Amino acid sequence: MVKIAPWKVYMTLAVCVLGVLYAMPNVIGEDMRSKMTDVLPSWAPQKTINLGLDLRGGAHLLYEVEISKAVKDRIENLEQDIRKSLREEKLGYKRIGTIENGVRVTLRGQADGDTVRKLIRKTGQNLDVSSDDTGLIVNAVFTSEGVEQIYDHALSQSIEVVRRRIDALGTTEPVIQRQGEDRILIQAPGADAEELKAIVGTTAQLTFHLVADPSARSLGTKTLPMTEEEGGSPISIEGRPLITGEMLDNAQYAQTQGGEHAISFRLNSTGARRFCDVTRANVGRPFAIVLDNEVISAPVIREAICGGQGQISGSFTVQSANDLALLLRAGALPAPMYVVEERTVGPSLGADSVEAGKIAAMVGMALVLVFMMLHYSAFGLMANVALLVNVALIFALLSMMQATLTLPGIAGIVLTIGMAVDANVLIFERIREELRLGRTVISAIDAGYSRAMSTIIDSNLTTLIAALILFSFGTGPIKGFSVTLMVGIVTSFFTAVMVTRLLVLVWLKKNRNAKELPI
Repeated sequence: MVKIAPWKVYMTLAVCVLGVLYAMPNVIGEDMRSKMTDVLPSWAPQKTINLGLDLRGGAHLLYEVEISKAVKDRIENLEQDIRKSLREEKLGYKRIGTIENGVRVTLRGQADGDTVRKLIRKTGQNLDVSSDDTGLIVNAVFTSEGVEQIYDHALSQSIEVVRRRIDALGTTEPVIQRQGEDRILIQAPGADAEELKAIVGTTAQLTFHLVADPSARSLGTKTLPMTEEEGGSPISIEGRPLITGEMLDNAQYAQTQGGEHAISFRLNSTGARRFCDVTRANVGRPFAIVLDNEVISAPVIREAICGGQGQISGSFTVQSANDLALLLRAGALPAPMYVVEERTVGPSLGADSVEAGKIAAMVGMALVLVFMMLHYSAFGLMANVALLVNVALIFALLSMMQATLTLPGIAGIVLTIGMAVDANVLIFERIREELRLGRTVISAIDAGYSRAMSTIIDSNLTTLIAALILFSFGTGPIKGFSVTLMVGIVTSFFTAVMVTRLLVLVWLKKNRNAKELPI
């Protein structure tokens, strides 16, 4: 129907006005935008489209994850678990140690062989447990599926930790994705490569150990160096950590009563309970805090610490304490990572690309506007108004979504400009056809909008499906193109169906007795 319900008229006008307002921050410039931010209320439109790495510049880092370290740590944990289980069950053994992809237990006698094998199978999953001909040696080796599972878990956990660390830096829309079997690609627009490497590459594996008692015979001890600020001398600690970084709930920069820089931490319920039990049972003993195989502090336990809160003090600066707190909040990397490729993308390339994209968009829009004016006269002017509103709505939605605009994204906008008038062309050609069949002006307009609607929906829906597939299976640049294409499809459908229809209705009210259409 040519008539439009009043609520649709008000909704269309509201969407157009809001679209222009939300698109405005992208046009007015950074200086004017900062002045307006100080004056306007917080709810006023202030967001702009984020520029991608190819437009804004930034850091491009390719990391290789030392997966073998994750496998080694898992084997060492398995060894500790088996040792603990054997002690709890009071099963004797001569020695226990690691072998390739597993653990070997040498028994004192054959009688305990079956019991030990059953116990080991319960200790870990994806283990191939076997004995030699004598029955005195039991080997527990991870299966190929188990090793692959460790690989996948280490890489996915590394990606998640890296993502949390970069998000904490405030970097907008970074690209963090897996490449191959053991590599992670990081692209961070507007980020400094050195700062990014300092945050991303640190393992930040925090553990708490009791300092080994030299007077007592203790198995599984290891010697680690202390930090230079703490003297640098080596110190022996018990190998099995009592508290790990996974038990941290939060970590924040703090100051001690003496004004020193420190990190306050809070443990989860499991960590708090274990911390309380350990400190209650070991009053008077030193307690080593280890970060990446280096003892950063070894305070003496004065009393039981219950409640799950504490402080890590040392020779920190404000920056180092804040950085360490950020790393601890994000979690530890399961394995070390090393930079194998580093590129700093300069903003000059981005400036050229943005300028070329602007020229392409303006030339494309100018040609479309001229064509519509020449081909459809006054109705072409209405389509041109809708096209301008459409571009404003695209920028408004991208700003509200805080989407990242890349060079392929600009191509998507240019393509959308050409596609935006497609629905109007279908409607106008249908109106022309109805006029040639002898229909009246109002009847031709009504038939043009109603009968062209199914074709418009089909064409937009098929394009939307293609854009969704690109977004689902594509990488960063392809996703950028598909996002702008999807947004453009939605806005062009709205402007073609609602905005031009509203303008046509206004024309009809002013020309009630018109016998011909300026089309």
